[in-house]
Amino acid sequence: MRRVLRYLFAAVVAVMAAVGCIKNDIPYPIIQLDILALEADGLASQPVIDASKRTVELELLETTDIRKLNVTNVEFTEGAKSDVVFPAVFDMRQPLYVTLSLYQDYEWKICANQDITYSFAVEGQIGESEIDANNHIVTAYVPMDADLHNVKISSAKFGPKDITSYSPDPLSLTDFFETVRHVEVRYHEDIVQDWTIRIVPKDLEIEFTQIDAWAKRVWVYAIGRSGSDMGFKYRAAGSEEWITLDDVKIEDGNVSGCISGLEPLTTYEIMAYSGENTTEVATVTTEDVAVLINGGLEDWLFTSGTYYPYAEGAAPYWATGNDGAKIANAILTEPTSDIRPGSSGLYAASLQSKRASVMGIGKFAAGNIFLGRFGGLKGVNGLVFFGRPSTARPVALHGWVKYEQGMIDELGTVPTSRPDMKMGDPDEGQIFIAVGDWTAEEYGGDADSPVSVDTSDESTFFNLKGKNVIGAGELILDKSTDGWMEFTIPMEYVSTSRIPTHLIIVCTGSRFGDYFTGSTASHMVVDDLSFVF
Repeated sequence: MRRVLRYLFAAVVAVMAAVGCIKNDIPYPIIQLDILALEADGLASQPVIDASKRTVELELLETTDIRKLNVTNVEFTEGAKSDVVFPAVFDMRQPLYVTLSLYQDYEWKICANQDITYSFAVEGQIGESEIDANNHIVTAYVPMDADLHNVKISSAKFGPKDITSYSPDPLSLTDFFETVRHVEVRYHEDIVQDWTIRIVPKDLEIEFTQIDAWAKRVWVYAIGRSGSDMGFKYRAAGSEEWITLDDVKIEDGNVSGCISGLEPLTTYEIMAYSGENTTEVATVTTEDVAVLINGGLEDWLFTSGTYYPYAEGAAPYWATGNDGAKIANAILTEPTSDIRPGSSGLYAASLQSKRASVMGIGKFAAGNIFLGRFGGLKGVNGLVFFGRPSTARPVALHGWVKYEQGMIDELGTVPTSRPDMKMGDPDEGQIFIAVGDWTAEEYGGDADSPVSVDTSDESTFFNLKGKNVIGAGELILDKSTDGWMEFTIPMEYVSTSRIPTHLIIVCTGSRFGDYFTGSTASHMVVDDLSFVF
């Protein structure tokens, strides 16, 4: 009996040893863990959640205490565990890092931004006040003949609106003769700052600060004595009659305006005035207008089984997704004789969204045409290079479009900007224009087409509000047009002085084609695109 027990024991040990030697090589599933939603007290807008970068951007009201942000709720991917406990109160002067864990770890960064608006104005001041919020110093300039014993402060704001107290009240201060004045500023109970107010005489009545000449307009900026009659006059060089610019913007001691309706490559004389005082005459020459190459979409080449939007022997300028789709024997973009009314041309561009399939592997492809080049395929994903060299600064893009809207029947990836998107929702067409100073080194492209977009990586998708965008405008088609529709897309510029290096134009029948999302029934036809200067 003992021998039998010994044999049984040895067998059990052997089995256990054998089991211990079995290698567990079954891989864990890869589940991306995301922050899906975040709620907090004192937000100025909805949080911006970027799943591709794993970031959450919070914009706070200026009255919110950034040191004590009350985060009331955070939602994660189902099953995710967070190393930070929510809800809770956080000091958001520095980013908050959160690690979500399930089978793998994903680190997220939550950042808070807060802009406090500061202002200070004195009656009759020259130009705008200089406000150093970091060192709590404000300086206003006044004319040399100003009475420093009787300064009238018209406005002062050195902290968050409605919750900031001052001692003494800045509006009660009047005597700044050979001295500065100090004001104690207090908010959030325990934040106390000592602000210094300086009133400095300046030997100036009116002065240009900036003049920016475009093709058919000149942007003018000057500083002068606030409260005086300020503005600009201009004339073509050689003309005797001065023209007063009617539409000007005056804010404190700043005056600005746009002189439009000018001729390209023409010299003009401009002066600014403040009351009876004027600047010296400034001389500027307007730029030349630019013509959009093949903007009429008349030039096409058929070769290697697909269409290209340029003439045989011509340098490529426009491009399409046809190079990727032709592998599946599909053509997304092609010429059509369905031209817009009154056109003197023969062709327009037909953009048809389709599902292209190779050996049973299919991907949705949006009909499109754009300035740049198609860079090839990465598996079933596309690599696109946007942009063409241009220093032009148009104020709008003009053209004609016909759009047939389909309902979404291909849902590849749900865009982070539209988390509620689903099958059966209306598709959208899009036409946009942008000028900017993108570089190939920063955006992964080349000198001609600097902006690289990888459709498998959302972080590379083009952003109309990116830091290198100088001017942009877009048209969203959220319903079918009644036949041909003439359009003008105005452009908004962040600067009138920055000169672009490149131009981007994109037309697509499915706005979210980068996400392989859209409708195979969506069809866009565009014709006769041109710049407005």
